[in-house]
Amino acid sequence: MAAGLDVVFVGINPSVFSVERGHYFARASNRFWPCISRSVLTARARAALAVKTLGPQHDRALLDYGIGFTDVVKRATPKASDLSSAELAAGVAHLIAKIERYRPRIACFHGVTGYRAVHNALAGKSVDVALGLQAARLGTTRLFLVPNPSGANAHFSRDDQTRWYDALAACLEKLKT
Repeated sequence: MAAGLDVVFVGINPSVFSVERGHYFARASNRFWPCISRSVLTARARAALAVKTLGPQHDRALLDYGIGFTDVVKRATPKASDLSSAELAAGVAHLIAKIERYRPRIACFHGVTGYRAVHNALAGKSVDVALGLQAARLGTTRLFLVPNPSGANAHFSRDDQTRWYDALAACLEKLKT
């Protein structure tokens, strides 16, 4: 994460596969890169990088276009369910401090699981959450929730995922004006 970002994408924790390759969303079955590449959110970056489709190798380059990445917990696991509740709680505290320090315009959470842990820490209670812009904030940072782009998430199609990234882009534009 870097200061001054428009959006930081927040995952639960990295996969072992992604850590081995040194890039976010490195597994080919993950829908993040194909869907974000079809979204208006990355149009400027794709044009500047002269690519139609972004891939894991572009994760660091996106910092130059206001897009960054982080996780609630940095330890790689085969499955997010391998994280202990204590590990998740410690990760939430670290993430909150990091977001308050770097102050991106929007922290966009991939999936309800990671966001719910942060929301519960902020609100002190568990509540149902919905996709989209959240009422809660971290300092000046707005919070946004999109579906998890994992290939295992059969509840949302690639088109649905892309529409959520477009909604994020529209929200970001409103915040800039």
